[in-house]
Amino acid sequence: MTDALLLLAFQRPTIDWHGIAPELVLLTAGALITLVDIIFLEKARPFTAALAGLGLLATAVPLLTLAVDGTDRVMFDGAYVVDEFSLVVKAVFLLAGYVVVLLSTNYVAEGDYWENEYYGLLLASVMGMVMMASARDLVSIFVALELLSIPAYLMAAWRKRDLHSTEAGLKYYLMGVFASAVMLYGMSLLYGVSGSTLLSDIGTSVAAAGTSTAVITMGIVFIVAGFAFKVSAVPFHTWAPDVYEGAPTPVTAFLAVASKAAGFVALLALVFVGFYARSEVWEPLMWILAATSMTVGNLVALRQTNVVRLMAYSGIAQTGFMIAPLAVAGHGLSNGDQALSAVVTYLAIYTAMNLGAFAVIIALSRKTGSAEVSSFGGAFSYAPGLTVAMTIFLFSLAGIPPLGGWFAKFEVFRVLATAGEPWGYVLAAVGAVNSVIALYYYASLARRMWADDVPDGDHSPVLVTPSLVTALTLCGAVTLAFGVAPQLVARFTDVSLLALGG
Repeated sequence: MTDALLLLAFQRPTIDWHGIAPELVLLTAGALITLVDIIFLEKARPFTAALAGLGLLATAVPLLTLAVDGTDRVMFDGAYVVDEFSLVVKAVFLLAGYVVVLLSTNYVAEGDYWENEYYGLLLASVMGMVMMASARDLVSIFVALELLSIPAYLMAAWRKRDLHSTEAGLKYYLMGVFASAVMLYGMSLLYGVSGSTLLSDIGTSVAAAGTSTAVITMGIVFIVAGFAFKVSAVPFHTWAPDVYEGAPTPVTAFLAVASKAAGFVALLALVFVGFYARSEVWEPLMWILAATSMTVGNLVALRQTNVVRLMAYSGIAQTGFMIAPLAVAGHGLSNGDQALSAVVTYLAIYTAMNLGAFAVIIALSRKTGSAEVSSFGGAFSYAPGLTVAMTIFLFSLAGIPPLGGWFAKFEVFRVLATAGEPWGYVLAAVGAVNSVIALYYYASLARRMWADDVPDGDHSPVLVTPSLVTALTLCGAVTLAFGVAPQLVARFTDVSLLALGG
């Protein structure tokens, strides 16, 4: 009997190797970069960016085969799931990671930035995001969160001799650790109620508890607060402007898009699988976070004189729009389905248009030597292509047709308007007002680039590397595709609660 129990205890769990193939390929790519760095040292510097990019492209191959297969795969007793939802968001993460590699090429090599380690950390963080997409267990969610966060803390402080970069990394680290502690305490409370770390078991226990108890309410509040920090929602946004300004610009783009998207993915899994039955607790929280993030982000962005800080507050406002559908997602499974699809669609479009805007900022700030709004004046006279691209991304962020941003906002407003909830209409009105406010500062930046004089009178052309051109092409194509043919493209981001396991 004892031998049988020991054999059972040490029996290896059944692993679907095809299901975890994307993670394995990404892990192999990161290990290869580390190995090349150890063996060849500085001689490997010209090749690490290419290896990182190829590793991300190779990871897309098993992702495509899983999508073609179409079979949901459940591993580790339900703690790790490969389904429609996870495949869609994994594709978004890989696209974001690949574009950040393109943005980092040459940029990171300028100066003593330890380039080899940079790409290893970048792939490690992307791997945490990919794992987050399939995590359906409190432990796996937390491990994935820390795997994506710890490399990001180091990357934010990558400019070792720059005090602003050091400050950015330290501030991001300290506030990130605090947010993780708050979130982990909330998770422990839900574990105490359910006796399980599986989200499906927690969802069943929370629903069976009837009226929310104080422990369940406190657990949900703490978890939402912890992830509100990750997605830079007001009032947990204070780290974002300083970190975005101090970190290297490609890292800023990575934090503003990929890291935020991963936080949203975890939040969606927790809300729709873990505590969906307690909508009376989390819906008001989402409403407040959405309204305050939109309003504070846009109003403060009006006063910014630095483009990176402007994009930081713009990102905070965009976070509000992404959270908004969750404010009415608890009013029936139909509303939940629509809200989930709206958030995933918004994440995909936001990833493309925001990364594209940062690609232009990197190219122009290299020439001007500054990220001040005034230094971008008259950019059309010496960089017409970049100015047109920036205008496309800015007006897409503002939600102007026929660019992708209009469809993202349309989906949000559609969910709020069809929920049949008075507070949904109020939040839609708040969003409409904030869309007008956002258009003002986006259009002001575009006007400067088209109509103002060049501050220093230097009309020499901007050197745009092939990697930047590739990044701009990818981001521009996705932005235009969602705007011009939304029904064709959006079917890839149309996921349901059943796909999430809710």
